[in-house]
Formats: sequence, structure tokens, C-alpha cells
Amino acid sequence: MHFQIFIVIFANNTSNIMNDTEIDWNEKAKRLLKSELVRRGISSEDLVSLLANIGVEETKASIDSKISRGTFSAAFLIQCLNAMGIRNFIPEIETDLVLQEPIVVYQTKNSKTKIK
Repeated sequence: MHFQIFIVIFANNTSNIMNDTEIDWNEKAKRLLKSELVRRGISSEDLVSLLANIGVEETKASIDSKISRGTFSAAFLIQCLNAMGIRNFIPEIETDLVLQEPIVVYQTKNSKTKIK
């Protein structure tokens, strides 16, 4: 089975970079999963049946609790997406947080400076 997740992060204001403690990531995770359920017209009760079809045992109460808290695992999110038949998932996360790979400068044996 082939499954792809692409996460798209939009920076609203690059001059005001926020740190991780100012962003409620649990709320963002909760909204992502809830929006996929609503978009497809799937209730928590429906999700129980869909998850059971792929061998994942959950109750309506446990699903409601996980989604309400937004503290579910990445594995649970992938199980839900898979159960709903979603093979490509591109969530749009709006945040002021800007993520960038660090620039690493090092010397080689030939004494030429390389940038990675």
C-alpha cells in the first residue's frame, strides 16, 4: 500500500517568528483530523466501523476523546486517514513559524569550503 503525507506550512508573517511554545499543535492536529472527517461526511460512529475494517479496535468514546484533546499519535492519524480511504494527504497548517534547514559550513581535506 502506498500512502503519502505532505505537510504544507504557510508563514503569515516572517518578521515575527514564533517559538514552538506559542503554537497549540494539539489544536492544529485536532482541526486537521476533524476537517477531514467533516469533508467526507464521516461521523465518529462511522470511523469506529472504518477502523474496525482495517483491524483497529476503537470505541466512539475513545475516538471522541482523542480528537477532543488533539493528543492522538501520528499512527492513529494515519490509521484514520487510511480507514477513510485517503491515500494522499496535504494538510495546510497556517502559522507564523518559519522552518528552515540549518546551513552547515565545513572544511574538506582539500581545504575548500563546502556548504551543505
